[in-house]
Amino acid sequence: MTTEIKLPFDQENVRSFSKETSEPAWFEELRLKALTDFEQLPMPRPDKTKIDKWNFTQFTQHTVTSAPITSLTELPEEVKELIDMEAENKNLYIQRNQTPAFLSLSEELKSKGVIFTDIFTAAKEHGDVLKKYYLTQAINADEHRLTALNAALVNGGVFLYVPKNVEVSEPIQAVFVQDNAEANLFNHVIVVAEDNSAVTYVENYISTVETSNAVVNILTEVVANVNASVRYGAVDTLAKGITTYVNRRGVAGRDSKIEWALGLMNEGNTISENTTNLLGDGSYGDTKTVVVGRGDQTQNFTTAVVHFGKHTVGNILNHGVVKDSATSIFNGIGKIEHGASKSDAEQTSRVLMLSEKARGDANPILLIDEDDVVAGHAASVGRVDPIQLYYLMSRGIRKEEAERLVIHGFLAPVVNQLPIEGVKKQLTEVIERKVR
Repeated sequence: MTTEIKLPFDQENVRSFSKETSEPAWFEELRLKALTDFEQLPMPRPDKTKIDKWNFTQFTQHTVTSAPITSLTELPEEVKELIDMEAENKNLYIQRNQTPAFLSLSEELKSKGVIFTDIFTAAKEHGDVLKKYYLTQAINADEHRLTALNAALVNGGVFLYVPKNVEVSEPIQAVFVQDNAEANLFNHVIVVAEDNSAVTYVENYISTVETSNAVVNILTEVVANVNASVRYGAVDTLAKGITTYVNRRGVAGRDSKIEWALGLMNEGNTISENTTNLLGDGSYGDTKTVVVGRGDQTQNFTTAVVHFGKHTVGNILNHGVVKDSATSIFNGIGKIEHGASKSDAEQTSRVLMLSEKARGDANPILLIDEDDVVAGHAASVGRVDPIQLYYLMSRGIRKEEAERLVIHGFLAPVVNQLPIEGVKKQLTEVIERKVR
């Protein structure tokens, strides 16, 4: 049984938006089917978090009008800090609210067949390639209401495609800026690395304005084909008044790698799912997540690596800090399917609580359907280690500064994985601001 939820937009609104963006017929048809499915599908059920009163569907604006950016100097300072302003060849996409505002891709990568563009241009100009991967391999539109809602109302996103035998040496970056309090984002990101290719992709979600009741729904699909490598970094810093659902999922082919480094720093209530499906023999998945929760926000993070192929390796590392009266739930799932022999599933989740009312839960789960495997997990929830504090204070460091140093050291394993210095600096500054 499903609870009836009345959307503020119907099929006529969806058709109209699809026509405005000049989408191909297959894209519009997928939208309309997803909108119909939405009515029948259940909501997701994150473990230990009740979301029935969260607002994922009630909003007034599907799109807002935003001007493109003619020069990067027009950007707010907090956005400029994320970008290497000195680099001559920037592989960079900026989306302002729902508007594709800036795009730069080097001529060298274009000549090699790399595609990097907004999701609507991809549908129009690279439809055959996009259609192969859009909601077909990593995520299905009809999984539950929130995946269907994204498929029906998608109003932003990016498509990155790396052809066979192409290795992209410099990171490719996308920045999604929310600078209008009425902007609601339904983003879809697709990263595809074909056989024997490699790419590093980094994205930022950043709010530069406060808002009281906005919705963000993000789907990300990563496909690493045979012997391909994808490094995916993300820093999310959305405002307090935003309810966020984000689902980042990857599928790895034979001998391929997908590595995630995620800094989840939203100020509002957040549900985050990150799953890596190791389909091919010898594939590798690694997820590192860092979280800081504060105020009265509730956050639920589920990280999973599912082993289908033989000789696969999956690692999960979650580090979280919770303060004030915030709640953060960490669910780590290592699943080895029958037939995935010689696989290795390891996970560690650690949570620091900085105040009496803060709540942190670390729930390690191993689901093993094969005998000849290695699997292990570790989890801890607690306060800042008094021995570490004592050691630092014995060197003349006051308690508050000692605690700050311990927290930064605790979160460093993820922060140090981000491949763009400006993004790494931003995440460090966000952590500093949130734990101060």
